[in-house]
Amino acid sequence: LARALGRTALSVGVRERVRYAVDVRRCALKALALEPDHPGALHVMGMWNAEVKRLSGVELFFARRFLGGGVLGQANWDDAVRYLERAVAVDPERLTHKLDLAGVYADVRRRDEARALYQAVIDATTRTDFNDPLYKKQAAERVGRLR
Repeated sequence: LARALGRTALSVGVRERVRYAVDVRRCALKALALEPDHPGALHVMGMWNAEVKRLSGVELFFARRFLGGGVLGQANWDDAVRYLERAVAVDPERLTHKLDLAGVYADVRRRDEARALYQAVIDATTRTDFNDPLYKKQAAERVGRLR
């Protein structure tokens, strides 16, 4: 449910996005309470933290102050990294975990680690997801921008 809500949140306006962000976090944390190593929930929590941290200061201020998004203030880069690293550890064949962790590494200036993960996505020989070819293409584009 958290993944579906998260995907939906990316296609709606700011007010709805804040509401979805609160629900996504709640659902993912509930899933992790039931199964602490659930790779999908770990991924969702990592990306929740990253996406909130990627908001501009103005967007975050208005979301927290006027749209009921006070919980957004709990987002941090350390949790984004921690959750996504755990998702990669428990489900190492899923390229989406590596691709998104590489993006977070790039955000926090850990470029060597980002580059290595992008390359791992590009070099992967197993296919676990319909979108793996797209993830490989995205990794190739992003690794080029790191140089």
